[in-house]
Amino acid sequence: MSKGQDTPPHKPTPAVASTVASRVIQPRFGELVQSCRKLAMNRLAEQLAGVFGQVDDALFEGAEKAENNQVQALFFDNMREIRRQRPRIERTYHQQIAQNFNDFLEGRLSQPEAPPQVDAEQLSLVQTEDYEETLQVANMVSRVKARCAQQLFALEQRLAVLNNGRKLGEDSNPFGPQAIAQAFRDALAPCPFPLRIKTILYMLFDRHVMQSLDSLYEAMNKRLVDAGILPNLKYSVQRSPNSPATPQAAAAPEAAPQTDRPPPAAPASAHGSRTAAAPTASSGETPSQTAPRFHDVPPPSDLSEPPPSDPGMLFSGLAALLSEYRQREGENATFGRTRSIASFAPHGATRTYSAKDLLDALNRLQEKSARELAQRIRQPQPVEELKASLQAQLEAHSSLPGQQKLSEQETDVIDLVGMLFDFILDDENLPDVCKTALSHLHTPLLKVALQDKALFTQHHHPARRLLNAMAQAGVLYGGEGESQALLEKMHWVVERVVQDYAGDLALFDQLHDEFNEFVSALRQKVDLRERRAVEAAKGRDRLLEARQQALDVVERALHEREVPTLIRNFLELTWTDVLVFIQLRHGAHSADWQRASEVAEQLAWSTTPLDEEGRERLKQIRVGLLESLRHGLEQLGSYHEDGIRKLLQDLVTCQHAVQTKQPEVVDRLEAQFPESPLGAMLGEDVQLLERMPTSGMSPRAQLLAKELSRVEFGTWFEFGSGDQVRQLKLSWYSPTTHNYMFVDKSGQRVAIKPLTLLASEMEQGLARMVPPERSAPLMDRALTAIYRVLQRFTGRITSS
Repeated sequence: MSKGQDTPPHKPTPAVASTVASRVIQPRFGELVQSCRKLAMNRLAEQLAGVFGQVDDALFEGAEKAENNQVQALFFDNMREIRRQRPRIERTYHQQIAQNFNDFLEGRLSQPEAPPQVDAEQLSLVQTEDYEETLQVANMVSRVKARCAQQLFALEQRLAVLNNGRKLGEDSNPFGPQAIAQAFRDALAPCPFPLRIKTILYMLFDRHVMQSLDSLYEAMNKRLVDAGILPNLKYSVQRSPNSPATPQAAAAPEAAPQTDRPPPAAPASAHGSRTAAAPTASSGETPSQTAPRFHDVPPPSDLSEPPPSDPGMLFSGLAALLSEYRQREGENATFGRTRSIASFAPHGATRTYSAKDLLDALNRLQEKSARELAQRIRQPQPVEELKASLQAQLEAHSSLPGQQKLSEQETDVIDLVGMLFDFILDDENLPDVCKTALSHLHTPLLKVALQDKALFTQHHHPARRLLNAMAQAGVLYGGEGESQALLEKMHWVVERVVQDYAGDLALFDQLHDEFNEFVSALRQKVDLRERRAVEAAKGRDRLLEARQQALDVVERALHEREVPTLIRNFLELTWTDVLVFIQLRHGAHSADWQRASEVAEQLAWSTTPLDEEGRERLKQIRVGLLESLRHGLEQLGSYHEDGIRKLLQDLVTCQHAVQTKQPEVVDRLEAQFPESPLGAMLGEDVQLLERMPTSGMSPRAQLLAKELSRVEFGTWFEFGSGDQVRQLKLSWYSPTTHNYMFVDKSGQRVAIKPLTLLASEMEQGLARMVPPERSAPLMDRALTAIYRVLQRFTGRITSS
């Protein structure tokens, strides 16, 4: 689509525009409002055109990398479908953006509804895809909010002035990232694109539209400033009393809006806050006065249902379950192997520590950890030990020794973070060395959780992203050849957090970027190793397939024929290699292959007793047969001229002895041949040609084999039982030999298993696919597992 620079798509008529602009806003702003609308619509039209301009290239690239013909066809089919759907998508998208702006002017633009609850254990395919889309949209929006926090805040305040001082709620900016991303999702909704194709479209939309919003917001703010709308609105820096060098991401206008309303409040953390609010309560104040609220979203109506997928509702459900369990068990509540922090408090304490007391105690613990980290980083940090140390710090510096305890909300947060780190230490996915390293993040992350509950409710919280990234790297690369370099990098990150974290969440963003850069380089090495393993496997597979075809030719030639041992060994050990060589060089449909196959048949036939007619025919073809044998052996390159001459003489002698009925001569002929060089090259892979027929498999194994045929590359499997379990990744599947190749975490080829063998091992419980939830981010898995544990503790459910 191509639009002129000054012609927005679907521009309303002047009469309509005038009506819209004058319904709510002051008349003097009518022209300015339409100017902003025109600017935004033109920019967004150009950016969306960039999305569709890159679609073909992206889909072609996907088709080239497709794992099979079916997936390749998916890319090409949807390439055509996207071209067909493009006008409707563009029209719907621009209409939605325009409608959002009209709704804003008329006061009808409301907060977007929260996504519906989804049962994480019983997701249907449609629900799963919808959830994935929701995450992709949320990720795009979060990145823009973090990057454009200042521009967005300023734009929202200035738009509120145009709208008679009506303050915009979060995500109510008609040109904000949420509205723009949701408009694109709504435009895609009716289209029959599978999730894999939509993911590519979202990726392009993020690259061309969402990453270009900075310039749009800057241009709109400039236009409004030039028109005199809050020209002196600036961000001011607020400092935390406990972090004097820590900038807050709050903003305060130096000039009040041109209305009678008070200046706007600081933007919420969703607008890009990178500093956790430090608690400042004085000793003796009640928790309700000072502590951050533990949850804002109502808990699920039925706490016995599976854990909700919405992170806010999951968190509030955890709070409700914790409260219920604590009321039942009191201060003696235990969470598996760890006691509640409440059990460490002095008996009979009635006063509560202030939030500042708690933060000061954690700061002292963090300083102590920083001093001792070099000696302790290779030893796990036990959760109960940290709780005991925290209580000791609180008591040692208490103004009322023996009379103070933690508030219930703070107790809940401390116990919840403790359960999180207990989960990390028990996580079977993580190598022990990685668990140990991550356990030393307990104190800093507890400080984060006490100051900012978004750690639990926002997938893209900086500290949560860093923890998830480190855990994922540990799962993927922590147990194989790259583990030492990864472990050293993890130790470096942990040391930075323990030594430098003082309330500024930007540290986690910085470390996340640096860690991901390291992991990206590590992933490239592993991917390169895996690609080489796959290419080698494809080459060996072609060799195996060629060898199987050669063996089939020899088997047909020998079928139901009693031939001398000399001839059988020659065909099976030497001529088979000649056939393989010809097949790989010229193909199975070439004249050379046909002639070599005919030679095998003629040689086997010539060394069986023949009648008069047969002997006469043998005389006619012998010269040509010997020439073909010589030519084949010369191509093979493993026989010298003298060896070829002697071998051909032996073959002729054998033919003559059989036809003249001289078995003693046949028996004297040398029947030993060197082992096949190609067979030696294949090694154990030769056994893969001994395929078990599917007809010999049990019904259960046949069903598993059918399921395996649909498994995607990159799926992780577990092999073994008991303590001898190893995780391997399916890296390649041969559609010709039906063999599956598995690599370890370093990308090295570990095993090739025929389909029948893999299905049989799965039937016996010796192989299993790793459940999808096991590959979910660490925090997601941990909080869901903790939710189920608390359900059992409270009697809501009886088993996991």
